[in-house]
Amino acid sequence: MLCSAMKQIIAHIALVVREYDEAIAFYTQKLGFTLLEDTYQPEQDKRWVVIAPAHSSGVTILLARASTPEQAAFIGNQAGGRVFLFLGTDDFWRDYRAMQTKGVEFTREPKTLEYGTVAVFKDLYGNLWDLIEYAPEHPMRLR
Repeated sequence: MLCSAMKQIIAHIALVVREYDEAIAFYTQKLGFTLLEDTYQPEQDKRWVVIAPAHSSGVTILLARASTPEQAAFIGNQAGGRVFLFLGTDDFWRDYRAMQTKGVEFTREPKTLEYGTVAVFKDLYGNLWDLIEYAPEHPMRLR
């Protein structure tokens, strides 16, 4: 179980979802994420769901449900409300093909750029993600 401080640290990369169970199914079944925590807090009527990408090194994502007025305060005013989401991988083509096989919709085909190989996909809430394998010399490269 994650402590309050850890939950606050990861809250800045939270995704606001409409329905927890379908969101969990999308990230675990289609993307192969691992479910780290699923806790309901009845006193606050809040549910904390923490997931992590399969090939992550300590990267976690918090799923949270909120009404429209709460979303802006929860997610913050990042780039006009757009939240930038990155799913890092150590084998781009393996994960790209696996995600395609599972029916994940890619909105931008793979490109090899100076910082690495990237393609953009959409989750079931319309959030856009970059599937990215950083170039060997890039500081964000998975070790």
